[in-house]
Amino acid sequence: MNISNKELKKYIPIANLIAKTFGRNCEVVIHDLTVPQNSVIYAVNNHVTGRKVGQAFDHLVKQVLLSSKFENDYLANYKIRTDDGKEIKSSTALIRDSNEKVIGALCVNYSFESMIHFKEFLDDFMGIGQDEEEEEENEEENVELMENVVEIADDLIDRIIANHGTEELKRKEKIKLIKFMDEKGIFLIKGSVDKVAERLGISKVTVYSYLDEIKKQLTEK
Repeated sequence: MNISNKELKKYIPIANLIAKTFGRNCEVVIHDLTVPQNSVIYAVNNHVTGRKVGQAFDHLVKQVLLSSKFENDYLANYKIRTDDGKEIKSSTALIRDSNEKVIGALCVNYSFESMIHFKEFLDDFMGIGQDEEEEEENEEENVELMENVVEIADDLIDRIIANHGTEELKRKEKIKLIKFMDEKGIFLIKGSVDKVAERLGISKVTVYSYLDEIKKQLTEK
């Protein structure tokens, strides 16, 4: 196992401990967010979602950073669905280095497929329904939270572009990078289009035209 980042390597025993404690239905993944396009550096019990070393992060932006419940660098107990339709309960915690920069993420994915039918039976038998939760938001905290998310997104954008390995990117390569960022939800964060345009040396209009081109290619498939 070759993990170059010593800070993240320290989390491997923790990943193994969590997986061992909760059994084969519990998958634990470590991401190195300094290399976003190949962020997965360790996975145990990866039959749960099929995550493999060398893959990119998936739900980090869309379901974690943009969640109203994301605070103190973690989000617990959100739901994802695998490609084969399995429902997974997930939790993600960010990992920071000694300079407080986000460098990684520890993700726990638990498959509760075997429990679903049992839960349905209990709910039906006991006549228990679920009340809708009302979220109370503190404006001051939300401003702080949003600034934190924007900072993380900015770092991801910088690393995604820098890790491509060339300063003078051709049009095709720029579209490829923008497609990756679009798939990962980067453009859902306010100001990201401006940041990407600046880093790629193109206009906002060009970024939007590339996004339109990407969407058109998807609809033609």
